[in-house]
Amino acid sequence: MPTTESKLLGPKGWSFPDDPADIRLALLAKIDGLKETLEAGVDEGEQNSTLASGVVDALYDAGLFAIKLPRELGGAEADLVTQMEVIEALSRIEPSAGWCTMIGATGIGLIGAHLPDEAISQIFPGGSVPRSAGAFMPMGKAETVDGGYLVNGRWSFASGIRHSHWLSAGALVVKDGKTTDEYIRAVFPTSDAVIHDNWDVAGLKGTGSCDFSVSGLFVPQEFTYPRAAAEPKRGGSLYRLGWPGFVAYEHAAFALGVGRRALDVIVAEASAKIRGMQPSRLASRPSFQKSLGECDLRLKAARTLVIHLLEEAWDQASQGVIPGPQLQGEMRSSATFATSVALDVVTTAFRYGGGSALYTTSVLQRCLRDLNAAAQHLMVSDSAYENHGQFMLDIPDADPMG
Repeated sequence: MPTTESKLLGPKGWSFPDDPADIRLALLAKIDGLKETLEAGVDEGEQNSTLASGVVDALYDAGLFAIKLPRELGGAEADLVTQMEVIEALSRIEPSAGWCTMIGATGIGLIGAHLPDEAISQIFPGGSVPRSAGAFMPMGKAETVDGGYLVNGRWSFASGIRHSHWLSAGALVVKDGKTTDEYIRAVFPTSDAVIHDNWDVAGLKGTGSCDFSVSGLFVPQEFTYPRAAAEPKRGGSLYRLGWPGFVAYEHAAFALGVGRRALDVIVAEASAKIRGMQPSRLASRPSFQKSLGECDLRLKAARTLVIHLLEEAWDQASQGVIPGPQLQGEMRSSATFATSVALDVVTTAFRYGGGSALYTTSVLQRCLRDLNAAAQHLMVSDSAYENHGQFMLDIPDADPMG
């Protein structure tokens, strides 16, 4: 399986305006300019089960992997709604590129915000900005030793690992031979890990979300940080969102982008598509017209809900307050809701696409596969609704990630 050639650039490879509104406009303009490149790389990404190198370079050169990176390290440190619109716009063009961007941006953003200067100087040598991948779940063990940890484990779903330079992995700390409930993130070079070539899947094929493992890897203390770090070492409001607030909205953005793409496609096809034993144009059918209007409104409603909660969370974080557990739960459940709505929309568009939607050349079948794959993620599982209901019932031990 090919590995994307590493390429490091310093912040000179891109620049971001100071004003948040200007950052938004600049990022979205860059995405508009990448449309042809992203679409041209789809087949190669699906065939090789990882993003095409030209797509990776284009995303990197546009600074899109740096949307969650602190400004002092060359990043955009964009507000939540801007980030949502960036991921949504990318996913509307090419879902695997949108997915890898959201994962890569989160990974390097957390590293940049939370690791101490000793590690940062090695990860960002000379001000260069690397690419990152990793796995959230604490599937590894980190045994305490002098100066750091011995890390062992195998992690799944490391999206973008083949074009990454550094990995971060969740691990439970082992002290005196006993596994504790202390959860840390360990950061180490991708070259120190074994990449398992097991990304043979139905959807999001281009993300290259392979397993990786390490055995007895020494990770210095300064290359680790607690998952629930209270205060960032650099950066502002973005890094005070708490968990799962820092990532939940990305999943909503991805789903809404893919859902809107499917609707774009079926609208474009409707005037020419002939269906039925008594042939008629799809666009002239009242049942299709009704479904189309309903799908459009449901996507817009879900999007409005997500943005409303993001603005509430951003307002709190901007005042130095980490959003509380109930708002965290609502951000997660709204992402689950947006994913569910988008999945209904994509399925409806696929059904109206008829037999031609079955072919691998159809964007509709790819949207259907990719969004079904994304909907399997823990962040947007139905447990989010359960947690939401528990907060409504004032259940004492309600947990947004329960």
